[in-house]
Amino acid sequence: MKKIIQTDKAPAPVGPYNQAIIHNDTLYASGQIALDPATGDLITDTIENETRRVMKNIEALLAEADLTFADVLKCSIFVSDIGNYGRINAVYAEYFDEATAPARELVQVAALPKGVNVEISVIAAFD
Repeated sequence: MKKIIQTDKAPAPVGPYNQAIIHNDTLYASGQIALDPATGDLITDTIENETRRVMKNIEALLAEADLTFADVLKCSIFVSDIGNYGRINAVYAEYFDEATAPARELVQVAALPKGVNVEISVIAAFD
C-alpha cells in the first residue's frame, strides 16, 4: 500500500505525479526544482540560491513525512552545467554530514523543467 505525501511548503506538482510517495517504509520524493512554494517564483539568481531553494523544498517533503536529511539514503542530482558541480556541492554539503551522507549521483543533462539549472530527488527510509 502506498501513501501520498503532499505539502503546501513545497511546490505543487505540475503534471500527473505526486510530491512524494511512501511505500514499505521508504519515501520516494519527486525531483524538486527551485520554485518558491509561497510565490511560485523560480529562484535562479545564483546557483547557490537555486540549490538552497531546492534543498528547502526537499526538506519540506521530508518534514511532512516526519523524516529529516539524516534519513535520506540516495540523492539524484541533475544539472544543466557540470561546471557548477563545486558550487552545488558546497550548498549540498550544508545539509548532509559527510560521514553519513547518502549515496548519490550528479549528472549533466541536456535540459531541465522550466529552464532551471538543478533538480534533485531523494529516497529516504524510516528506521
